[in-house]
Amino acid sequence: MTAGRCPLHCDGHECVSRRGFLKSSTAVLTGASFLAGCSSLSSRRTSLQPIRQCGPASRYTPVLWAAFVRRKGDYGMLWPGAVYDGEAARSTYAAKVAETASKLGAQLNLRPEPIYSLAEADAWIAEAKAAKPDGLVLVMLDRQQHAWPTAQKVAQSGIRSIVYSPLGTSFTTNTVSMAASPGCVVYSSDDFSQAVYGMKMLCAAAKMQRTCCVVIKGNKRYDVTLADTGINLRHVPASSFIEEYNATPESEEILAMADEYMRRARRRIAATRQDVINGLKSYYVAGRFLEREGGDAITMDCLGALGKIPVSLPCIAWSRMNDDRIPAACEADYGAVASHLMVQYLFDRPGFQQDPVADTADNTVIGAHCSCPTRLNGYDRPPEPFDIKHHHGNRDAVPRTLWRKGQRVTNIDLLPGNAKEPSTVLISAGTVIDNLEVPPSGGCVVSVKIKFDSAQEVLSFPGFHQIFFYGDYQEQMRDFCQLCGFKAQVV
Repeated sequence: MTAGRCPLHCDGHECVSRRGFLKSSTAVLTGASFLAGCSSLSSRRTSLQPIRQCGPASRYTPVLWAAFVRRKGDYGMLWPGAVYDGEAARSTYAAKVAETASKLGAQLNLRPEPIYSLAEADAWIAEAKAAKPDGLVLVMLDRQQHAWPTAQKVAQSGIRSIVYSPLGTSFTTNTVSMAASPGCVVYSSDDFSQAVYGMKMLCAAAKMQRTCCVVIKGNKRYDVTLADTGINLRHVPASSFIEEYNATPESEEILAMADEYMRRARRRIAATRQDVINGLKSYYVAGRFLEREGGDAITMDCLGALGKIPVSLPCIAWSRMNDDRIPAACEADYGAVASHLMVQYLFDRPGFQQDPVADTADNTVIGAHCSCPTRLNGYDRPPEPFDIKHHHGNRDAVPRTLWRKGQRVTNIDLLPGNAKEPSTVLISAGTVIDNLEVPPSGGCVVSVKIKFDSAQEVLSFPGFHQIFFYGDYQEQMRDFCQLCGFKAQVV
């Protein structure tokens, strides 16, 4: 579909038809040489792809071990009972486990026969410890004898684990002692989607531990691990980004990308075409840093490095990278890096890093920032509409994404731990109430108002640079914290 321009241009507004939206922003023209798989910068292609993760996480294949557990004989009177067809259940769940692993891109080692005794359980766990897989998946086909003692051994193995118990294979007396086991999550349900999410958590945790985030900050080069997340923070001097930005020409690809953004925008307010070009140049430059440094994610001390010089703030570039599955955090905030990663790895959608503002008139929290992705519904779903405006510093070009009113959202904020304390993840859920106009209000141009479910006093709402994202995933985030050993704090 072609975009039509409004014949009226008043008050500095340039209106563009919403028909100009493309079905997939990740398929349009992007920065020049960053093709899928991080191909050589020296090669030029006419068919351009989004930039991609280039670090250890992007190349890693998670390894999962799975097994069934049950008695060897007939079920008889004892649960799950003679009515339960254990062999049919085993066949069904084996196929589902294998299919899930394939979709997650994980390598699956499924034990050929069920675990029929505690001795077999000990041998299987010992073998797993030696092989060091990323996770164990135990499917319960029994409630009796060695079944739940085996589950206890799995939970205590030191390997992250998921225990799936279909209806008939447990009482609460079986699950109560494992309900809060660190490193293990139990799902008791006939709904296999819970087991699917459990397996996805195992893969996400494995990838998070192997993620390398490029940190553009300061004047020194060094690596450091972010607390207990396993994320490698690879620091590079901010001056290297500035130098590369200044040396980067306005290529045809960058110009085409800027024009595509302007066609897709609902409105362009004050920000010029050159502002858009300047901002999107950072997308191209960031891609070079990801490839050169082997990065899966990126963050930058943007205000500290660029706030007082004419180099464009990378708000629109960071927005685009988050749309393209590259976690991009603002202001070199390490907790925000981890939070972005969790949202993208677990829920296949980008999040919005923001500054929380209390509104005591209706007890809401306004998330305000100048870089927001557009693919809030998911990477394979149509983007939300957006305007292009100036940053609240009245410079550069930023996308003002419009959040859908009535949409359920989750909010998370990882507070990095230390040698004595695990990381804490603040978690809350709520509903989008409105998108505030800035101006006339002051502050960041993306200002989305959320009514959270809890009775938390908004003036003391905890955290900063929290990540808002579409969907009510409060319970799923609590499960992930339990699996990873983080402290979950619902607010």
